[in-house]
Amino acid sequence: MSISQLGKEHINAILDGTKINWYHDRVLAWNRGERIAPVTIDMALTTTCNMGCVFCYRYLQHNKQYKITSDHMTRFLDNCAEIGVKGVSLVSDGESSISPAYEHTIRYGASLGLSMASGTNAYLLRDDLLQAVFPYLTYLRINISAGEEGRYNEIMGAKSDMFEQVCNNIRSMVRLKKEGKSSCTVGMQMVFMPEFEDQVIPLAKLAIELGADYLVIKHCSDDEFGTLGVKYGDYEACYPTLQAAEAMSTGRTTIKVKWSKIQECSANGAIRSYQRCYGTPFLLQISGTGLVAPCGMLFNKRYKDYHMGNITEQSFKSIWESPRYWEIVGKLASSQFNAQKMCGSLCLQHSVNKYLDRYKKGMPLIDPIGEPPPHLGFV
Repeated sequence: MSISQLGKEHINAILDGTKINWYHDRVLAWNRGERIAPVTIDMALTTTCNMGCVFCYRYLQHNKQYKITSDHMTRFLDNCAEIGVKGVSLVSDGESSISPAYEHTIRYGASLGLSMASGTNAYLLRDDLLQAVFPYLTYLRINISAGEEGRYNEIMGAKSDMFEQVCNNIRSMVRLKKEGKSSCTVGMQMVFMPEFEDQVIPLAKLAIELGADYLVIKHCSDDEFGTLGVKYGDYEACYPTLQAAEAMSTGRTTIKVKWSKIQECSANGAIRSYQRCYGTPFLLQISGTGLVAPCGMLFNKRYKDYHMGNITEQSFKSIWESPRYWEIVGKLASSQFNAQKMCGSLCLQHSVNKYLDRYKKGMPLIDPIGEPPPHLGFV
């Protein structure tokens, strides 16, 4: 397979938006009031991390600590496959590669036919661990918000050896893919704050040099109190730099800015266009403590009224079937909840929420044209 062929599928991947349009059957069932399984579950295997990113939302997500084991994950993944979950991504409030359950989770989930993915800082993904999980992943997204070592250490809260190790690990991923040992998409992601503008072009150059399939540049989420201090009003001044980075895309590496959210942040300070949260039944999140909640923004113990259960204490299927789960889903979709006032900025479910809000307001469902996009298990 040529380099240009390797990159082709990823140019067609949806890196800004949602794939929910390919799940009209679930949308219609949901609209009829039926209980549907999530298409995708984002979760972590731990809340521990070996870095300390200045923008990290996990500091705002503290809840009661439980340890997720391989046995817990076996039961959880069996439940997911049974009820009809399509994809499980290890992307949440901790660095899952630290967990002893990491390899088992990815390999066992894939053996059940689930699409498995991982978001990671990639520091530990070297040698045996990388080769053990790489063939079983749909995508591997490396969280990296700087292209120069000094700034990487500042922004990512990293130690002196980490930048080069992460770069070497990405090189190994690209090499293994070229050798035909995996079809996993190798992506890089920059969580962008205006004060990181100096790193946009260096990071784009680095992604191209390393041979990643893509680099995506996304907005930084803040909570409803503005705890992280994200200056959304300063995003617009960075547009020329972001546009210049996108123009650097090659046949091998796509540089993609998540304009939908960045422009919304610039225009209205990240205030949502909708009030109801409809996305939870389609896209659920689980903390690295095992806590099941509608989304990561509601992990914190102060939102305990929205906590559905814990996969270390009971099976996920029993949580999903419980009255509490569906009562919370119903509350989020009712006048008792206002996402414009009670949520942080443009969450994981934002694109799904916008689509479902428009549908509820009369937008007809139109079947998508053409072949389904890559990574369809991740809505």
